[in-house]
Amino acid sequence: MPIKILAIGELLWDLLPTGKQLGGAPANFAYHTHARGADARVVSCVGNDPLGRAILADLAALGLPTEGVGVSATVPTGTVTVEIGADGQPQFTVHENVAWDHIRLTPAALDFAAQADAICFGSLAQRCETSRAAIRRLVSHTPATALRVFDINLRQRFYTPEIIATALTLANALKLNDAELPVLAAMFGLAGDARAQLAALATKFDLHAIALTRGAHGSLLLAAGVWSEHAGLPAKVVDTVGAGDAFTAAWIMGLLARQPLDEINGSANELAAFVCSQPGATPPLPENLKECLV
Repeated sequence: MPIKILAIGELLWDLLPTGKQLGGAPANFAYHTHARGADARVVSCVGNDPLGRAILADLAALGLPTEGVGVSATVPTGTVTVEIGADGQPQFTVHENVAWDHIRLTPAALDFAAQADAICFGSLAQRCETSRAAIRRLVSHTPATALRVFDINLRQRFYTPEIIATALTLANALKLNDAELPVLAAMFGLAGDARAQLAALATKFDLHAIALTRGAHGSLLLAAGVWSEHAGLPAKVVDTVGAGDAFTAAWIMGLLARQPLDEINGSANELAAFVCSQPGATPPLPENLKECLV
């Protein structure tokens, strides 16, 4: 039986200088877990418009089922304007009142959640009450043994301390980056260096695993009191869109396969470095990065 992975949240087009690319953390994460052998599903919503139909077609082409993706007749498919800086880092303008603000759950989504080995959700898609309620309900519907991964994504003004605290309480695993950790440190009064702050988050919210990504400087993992630090890998950066989602996918698949933490860290950095070297978040993967873990 393949590992069952569920991702819920924003589904959209990243409008890059080079053209539009399928985007949204849930789709990126699901694509990379599927590439490693998981039965991965996305729960979201698109508009009844050409952009929405194109998303559904692209998901199917990537091998991802689309029955969890609703179609709204009243709001458009989501888009994000992405500008790439000289350092390859993206700057996002996330547009409002779009389809993924109105996610509604189906019985099929709830049935799959009840069998899921892991679910991944973020903060961005919780900016509106309808999707926020759907996300909280779906996460709560997963088994007690499932990894409930909160992949925090602090964009513009689309988060509050209450949203973050409730998500952390629902989660048992946290993914964040080195720009987001200081925000959480200020929000929850965390002192000390990065390791001290991550350890305090793990204790405060009963988190089993945490991944901190640090761009070109690698990553820091914590799981069951064990640390793993990786210095990162060189990459000829085209853009970094989706690299963090690829990292999350490799990290979670490694945890589910019970791999050693240092091995997981190396594999996740390798995948993220490759994604940085390609345009967009879901590039075709070379065979050596499609290691089947299930």
